Amino acid sequence: MKQVEIQNILDLHSLWLKGDPTGKRADLKFANLVGADLEGAYLVGADLEGAYLVGADLENAYLAGADLKGADLKGVKGLSI
Repeated sequence: MKQVEIQNILDLHSLWLKGDPTGKRADLKFANLVGADLEGAYLVGADLEGAYLVGADLENAYLAGADLKGADLKGVKGLSI
């Protein structure tokens, strides 16, 4: 997935979290996010089920309540479990 597409999803997700009717929950289910720059991304409650996040940068990303079931997190940067 291209960074511009990811940013659009993040922007809509931010609006959704604020209760804005034009927003939409981030649906990144089974998305190919290999090497994606998600540094500082606010992904609270996002759907990342089965996402392919190999080598992605999640430094300072907020993932509380995010669905990461089955996500591939090999080599992810900045993730503390």
